[in-house]
Order: sequence, then C-alpha cells, then structure tokens
Amino acid sequence: MKYFKKLIGERIYLSPMNVEDAEQYVEWFSDFRTTDGVGKSADLMNVDAERQWIANSVNANEMNFAIVSLENDELLGSCGFMNVDRKDRRCEVGIFIGKEENRNHGYGTEALNLLLDFCFNYQNMHNVHLCVRSFNERAISCYRKVGFKVYGRRRESFFLNGKYYDHVYMDILDSEFNGSFIKNKYI
Repeated sequence: MKYFKKLIGERIYLSPMNVEDAEQYVEWFSDFRTTDGVGKSADLMNVDAERQWIANSVNANEMNFAIVSLENDELLGSCGFMNVDRKDRRCEVGIFIGKEENRNHGYGTEALNLLLDFCFNYQNMHNVHLCVRSFNERAISCYRKVGFKVYGRRRESFFLNGKYYDHVYMDILDSEFNGSFIKNKYI
C-alpha cells in the first residue's frame, strides 16, 4: 500500500508522505500556480533532493503528511507542522493542494481541521501559527474558516514577479479550536 490512513476525515485522509511521490511534488513545485501561493516560486527543486526531504519529513521538530482522497487514494497535496516548541507548546503549520482543479473544494479546510485536531489533542500544542502572503486571499479565507485570526502583518516583505507584498501572520489557540475531525480515533 502506498498510503496509510493515519488521520481519517470525511473525504480525505492524512498519510505519512511517500518518497515515491517525489516526482509529483517536483512537478507541482515547478508550476507557478502552485508556488506563487506558497511563496516558493524563486526556488528550484529536483527529484533527488525532494526524495531526501520526504525521507526526513518526520522528526522531533516537524511532521509532514500527504493529503489523500478517501474515494480513490489520489494524492491531493501535503500539509504539516514544523518549528515545534514543546516547552511553550507552539508550532507552525503549512499546507498546499497540488492541482488547480482540486482547489476550492474544501480539501484544504478539511486537511487543516484534521491537522489541528492532531496538533491540539495528540501533540498537546497550545498555539499554532502560520504565515501567508497578502495576495493569497483563497488561503486566508480557508484559514479564517477553521478559526485562525490575524495577529500581525509585515509590510512589503515578500517579493514576487516585480512587486512587494505583505506577510500576514495568523494563529489559533487550543481553546479556540472547536470540533473533533479525526474519524478513526479510538478514545
């Protein structure tokens, strides 16, 4: 089996990433429609480096997951948390959906809810934050939908395609997170 159903939701599940998907990730991260939104358009990736990154994507300071369709086991994107501070119980999250035709269907929202459920209820995080570029209104809307709030802004701190944009900082506390989204919980 290529994927493992670690965190099961309504339409998707989160699985440990698979090195066999390195080529797919490099393809997605070679497309400006994907990389502009996540701030990686100036980066260059190759398959060998991506395989290495995936192989090391679960450690003490980060955990990354493949986002996979429950219906057909199609790889949709990835998400994860990093910069984990166990003492202060905080971390940062990141997410992307690979194909344009899979965006705006709620997969990102569902993946974030699964990830936050895991962060707060299994990893014992208290504060989860993220950084998004100001032009990425679709992502900002998704983050607000799951409960993130803007706590700051760094003006004109991101350069893309000849223009400067703001970085928008958002976070959510465990007390603000409502719901139980992981369907395969035992207790």
